[in-house]
Amino acid sequence: MITTRAPLRIPLGGGGTDLSSYYSLHGGFVLSVGIDKYVYIQLNTLKVEDFIRVKYSRTEKVEDPSQIEHPLLREALLHTGIKSGLEIGAMADVPGRTGLGSSGSFTVALLAALRAHQRLQLSRQELAEEAHLIEAGLAGQPAGKHDHYLAAFGGLTCLEIAPDGRVEVSSLQLSNHTLEELSNSMVLFFTGIQRESFDILSQQQQDTRRGAPQVIQSLHEVKRIGYQIKSALERGELDRFGLLLDEHWQMKKRRSTKMSNPDIDRWYEQGKDAGALGGKILGAGGGGFLMFYCPAQHRLELRQRMEGEGLREMNFQFDLEGAKVLMNI
Repeated sequence: MITTRAPLRIPLGGGGTDLSSYYSLHGGFVLSVGIDKYVYIQLNTLKVEDFIRVKYSRTEKVEDPSQIEHPLLREALLHTGIKSGLEIGAMADVPGRTGLGSSGSFTVALLAALRAHQRLQLSRQELAEEAHLIEAGLAGQPAGKHDHYLAAFGGLTCLEIAPDGRVEVSSLQLSNHTLEELSNSMVLFFTGIQRESFDILSQQQQDTRRGAPQVIQSLHEVKRIGYQIKSALERGELDRFGLLLDEHWQMKKRRSTKMSNPDIDRWYEQGKDAGALGGKILGAGGGGFLMFYCPAQHRLELRQRMEGEGLREMNFQFDLEGAKVLMNI
């Protein structure tokens, strides 16, 4: 019996520049943080049976991995060469399709379990790269490198992505006081909207490859703001981070008409009117979680406004461990 987990994440700056269509030409930069909401994988060796059973939102029982309909489970098993005699179950603290990088966390936790089953130990970087290969390469999903690296590393992490795809990982060093205040100032609300990121990310890939000026310029600016956010946090200028977050969201919305909608725009303006300095929809956009940066004196008003709009807050802390094998018996 093997149980693994990988954290979900909140991107703070540079999101979207981790897609190959952009970084292969311009290089990418993402600053993000893992949170204490996880995807879990449980793997059990079947003693006297030769099939594979996988359980997620549904259950599949097959004689060969190639017959599995779930693309990430199928490609991970084919890639690792595990053919039979396993039962694999998946659980998560938060619903998928909500902008927290759940598919990347799922793939990292799954691969960590499969490699533990094979008694192979991967570095965090190897785990992230192999998970990205499975999702973006073998399963053909429009996924960047950000989600897999944050699921593997956790923490407050910077990713410098070279045009050849190599990733330099560094941890943002903040004082304990700044780290705690940053966590307290980030307030997260679930919009109730679950959406597929596939269409938005696929369109961004296509627009970037054909050199659409508005999309390219938006990504350039988001990367520039990402570096400014990094500098502001390193200096402990948290309110400056909040203002940059607002600039980041306004720039991100230029990338696609599907990034926001009238409800999201109203909630965002309500949040700012209540005292939040900035915020954004997490992930590809269009729904999921809405995050605000809000100084302490305005948080009660912000929470009351969002509650009045029917949005539910999700409390969280930062995850500093990354992907982890919880049990291996």
